[in-house]
Amino acid sequence: MLTDHEKQEITQLVHHWVVPAIGCTEPICVALAAARAAQELHSTPTHIRARLSANILKNAMGVGIPGTGMVGLPIAIAIGALAGDASKGLEVLGHCTPEDVDRGKAFIAEDRIEITLAEDAPEKLYVDVTLTDSDQHQARVVIAREHTHIVSIEHDGHMIESHPLQASSTATERTEEELQLCLHKVWEYATTMPEAEIEFINEAARLNIAAAERSLQGNYGHCLGKALSRPLGRGIMGESIFSHILSSTSCACDARMAGAMIPVMSNSGSGNQGICATNPVVVFARENHNTHEELTRALMLSHLTAIYIKQSLGTLSALCGCVVAATGSSCGITYLMGGSYEQVTYAVKNMIANLTGMICDGAKPSCALKLTTGVSTAVLSAMLAMQGNCVSSVEGIIDDDVDRSIRNLVSIGAGAMNETDRCVLNIMTHKGC
Repeated sequence: MLTDHEKQEITQLVHHWVVPAIGCTEPICVALAAARAAQELHSTPTHIRARLSANILKNAMGVGIPGTGMVGLPIAIAIGALAGDASKGLEVLGHCTPEDVDRGKAFIAEDRIEITLAEDAPEKLYVDVTLTDSDQHQARVVIAREHTHIVSIEHDGHMIESHPLQASSTATERTEEELQLCLHKVWEYATTMPEAEIEFINEAARLNIAAAERSLQGNYGHCLGKALSRPLGRGIMGESIFSHILSSTSCACDARMAGAMIPVMSNSGSGNQGICATNPVVVFARENHNTHEELTRALMLSHLTAIYIKQSLGTLSALCGCVVAATGSSCGITYLMGGSYEQVTYAVKNMIANLTGMICDGAKPSCALKLTTGVSTAVLSAMLAMQGNCVSSVEGIIDDDVDRSIRNLVSIGAGAMNETDRCVLNIMTHKGC
């Protein structure tokens, strides 16, 4: 049974990892570093150097930057430095104007930005941005491990702030290091906490469903969500809970990956993971006529399951994050179907048996296809679980114990797939060569 201290720690953990974001979090993370460095420089930069880990580069190459109509890191870095608001965290570019975009384009055209691979990066998520002004004054900001964790701030070589990764200094960071979750603790928290104390998770539903609805007002990315909701899509997929889940999820992803100025609620540093953990659960609850309390608990179960898995997997990995987030949504949907804890464990095993190994080849409009694959599998896994069917321990990587099955997933995604990650990045950076 959860102690009061564990309940408090889990609440802090969810508040830390489920936060609003505008735009793909990898380029936005670099923009945040640039904005914070500009704040320290106290003058207009004339040159920017960004040293980035391979995973940051991979996830920022092909994604739209909100409010710019442009793709990739240079415009995110330029606007972050020239007009970003570092106090807004992952919404750092939320107030940029067309004039700011024009200034950013001019900055890029004058070849003032240098982007290089940090081959010595100590973390898969690593951002090192240095701004220099006309008088050769410099400000440097390093972010690592988490999208908003500023490790150090320097001005002209003097350390202004230092927050080493190995020395946690805040309650939230201590929570991550000390709290040992398991799936049963996740289930117990989501299903037994007073509803009023977890009501805050419904903000994810408000933001992410609104993002899906706003997506239909434009033509974003590959328009997968629109394709599913048009007459042809309805004719093929039908008017069903299943098709509505796919459409809502892919709509929100279409808009986000194309760079729409639409906020979403992220999970574990990823807006797509936040969408994947939210929209399928909300749509199912709405069409299955579940109560508000049931939806609240299902959303918490979904998001906290994703957080639990990502704790071990890491913020960035070679494994597509939709595998993790869709596993969360499958748990939430199973709960909304009236499932027990045992049936939720079945859903998790079914998901791991099916989707483990899906590569992450960067953030881009086609992520909507992967999210749709993930959430369709989430529904199928929940359906099987409710019938008492799950992949057994004699099949592949699945173990009788659900937490060991999760550890098997993590072992593959965080370790064995590292060579795959290098191969993917090599392919992405040598196209046409």
